[in-house]
Amino acid sequence: MANIKPFKALRPQTQLAKLVASRPYDVLSSAEAKIEAQGNPASFLHITKSEIDLPETVDVHAAEVYEQAKSNLQASIQRDTLFRESKECYYIYQLIMNGRKQTGLVCVSSVDDYENDIIKKHEFTRPEKELDRINHIKTSGAQTGNVFLAYRNNEEIDHIIEKWKTTKSPGYDFTADDGIQHSIWIISDGTIINQISSIFANQIPCTYIADGHHRAASASKVRIALGDEATEGSNYFLTTLFPANDLHIMDYNRVVKDLNGLSVADFLKSLEHKFSVSIEGSNAFKPGNLHEIGLYVDHNWYKLVAKEGSYTNDPIGVLDVTILQDNVLSALLNINDPRTDTRVDFVGGIRGLAELEKRVDSGEMAAAFSIYPVSMDQLFDIADSGKVMPPKSTWFEPKLRDGLLTHLIYE
Repeated sequence: MANIKPFKALRPQTQLAKLVASRPYDVLSSAEAKIEAQGNPASFLHITKSEIDLPETVDVHAAEVYEQAKSNLQASIQRDTLFRESKECYYIYQLIMNGRKQTGLVCVSSVDDYENDIIKKHEFTRPEKELDRINHIKTSGAQTGNVFLAYRNNEEIDHIIEKWKTTKSPGYDFTADDGIQHSIWIISDGTIINQISSIFANQIPCTYIADGHHRAASASKVRIALGDEATEGSNYFLTTLFPANDLHIMDYNRVVKDLNGLSVADFLKSLEHKFSVSIEGSNAFKPGNLHEIGLYVDHNWYKLVAKEGSYTNDPIGVLDVTILQDNVLSALLNINDPRTDTRVDFVGGIRGLAELEKRVDSGEMAAAFSIYPVSMDQLFDIADSGKVMPPKSTWFEPKLRDGLLTHLIYE
């Protein structure tokens, strides 16, 4: 069963919340972060992307970058931009994007649960990305990145959270520059805290990583690295738990740099072995059903429908990202490892199909593929089976902001 705990969050003063809150460190380049934080010393990007305060000649993974993060974090505390909660609390985090609400419970989850597969995974991690977070956590003493967990719906939890939201005022409530509303309530009542902990401990058999595999893996490896010096704080890591029916997975699309020596005509002809191919012309094709894939090439959109026999019905084989990978990227374009092959890139669905057209029309890419989104049921099935999805299979929106709630591993 799921072992979660309240914690003493490091968080901003109410009037500074919007200034502090920043987009997740892994969706911004260093150059983008520098522009976004310009003129705003309160921005949490000074902590999560601390290279923006150092000369551009400094490697982003150099030790001084992590020392700078630690220094900036301590300075924010000393300026009273950030303060530490006086008691352990749970927090409710609600996001509203385009009128759709998504409400999660912010807590710390057990590293033991992660290592014992009570917290289930569906992606491989990359060592270099883990090492970056390991060094950041160890040096700064803070888990600044939130791990986005999902769980199967529980009516008791839904009732407790909804009642708290409707009877209490939020501690933070602001709309970010991108139009997404962020509201956070602080649950400090001991009775309610115990009820929530008990429900998870007795009724929620497992949780699932939706987004944040590297952050979760890094938390585990930090505790291992600390060895005999491991703290109680390092036994847990920062998470926000969302009920599955609140979550929205967007498409995660692909663009490729070349057609592996094939002409457009030959490429389209080769696709007909595994797909029914029909031209859509200038009308951008967004798949509306499983096993439909959009193709944009040579200023035209095409609809590809996977034929019987081009895929298997196991949890991985049935995914459209797998169908595309096996029958097109690997078989026709010789892109066998999308995690490492520089001929393929990935475009989150939040950017829309116009971004795919832009990448191809500019000449940067030769073709683009729009994919039907993975469902939460598919994600759960794969995680339950112990298998992993192809890389870049899921894109979740809206994203939690960094800096609003931080977990310190050292007292």
